[in-house]
Amino acid sequence: MLFAAGRGTRLAPLTDRHPKCLVTAGNKTLLEHNILKLKAAGVKTLVINVHHFAEQVIEFVRSNDFGLAIQISEEQELLGQGGGLLYASEHFKNEEAFLVCNSDIFTDLDLGSLISAHAESTRLATLAVAKRETSRYLRFDQNNNLCGWENRKTGEKISWSDNSYDNWAFNGIQIISPKIFDYMHDLGTFFSTIPVYLKAAQAGENIKAIPMGQSYWIDIGTVEKLEALRQYLQE
Repeated sequence: MLFAAGRGTRLAPLTDRHPKCLVTAGNKTLLEHNILKLKAAGVKTLVINVHHFAEQVIEFVRSNDFGLAIQISEEQELLGQGGGLLYASEHFKNEEAFLVCNSDIFTDLDLGSLISAHAESTRLATLAVAKRETSRYLRFDQNNNLCGWENRKTGEKISWSDNSYDNWAFNGIQIISPKIFDYMHDLGTFFSTIPVYLKAAQAGENIKAIPMGQSYWIDIGTVEKLEALRQYLQE
């Protein structure tokens, strides 16, 4: 699944008339970069959630033959990533696991290695993480098991393990078992995936971190970061 429903307000004025996922870098839209990367990793069926300028995303997908079965999950109002995932849950109920990415990121991470790591375990989720500056961190113990979370802006913290831990930034790439939906039904309609992971891990589910190491990764949340990606693709 690719998350592509957001308004992209920080990328204005580029997103005043177009969705963020259709902004271009290196002669391709952000959406196309991600679709092709997922295809290269062996993905054959893809769900894209849409809201902001939904009709443009739908038309883009319909007018390009990516060689994938692409389905659209159209949200009448923004549901957040957790809510959007729950809204699209019917697409995944018969899968052993599925890969989820944000469409506004670009990375050269080997998704195949992430898929293999998840397949070799009984994890509920495998999350790609990195050491980078952010305001919110997930806490993982020495075995890379999720054991807490903190928000450095608000001072909020959650921990349920006495073991030592390390802080990692979540990079918006994850592989999930459909069992995750069991932990969503009392969270309303708009919510992120983070409270779901915290709730599931506290209940004893195995949620692991996979550090991305030296893989290139950028979140195209601002015009400056978009220009940085464009420069990277020219090198």
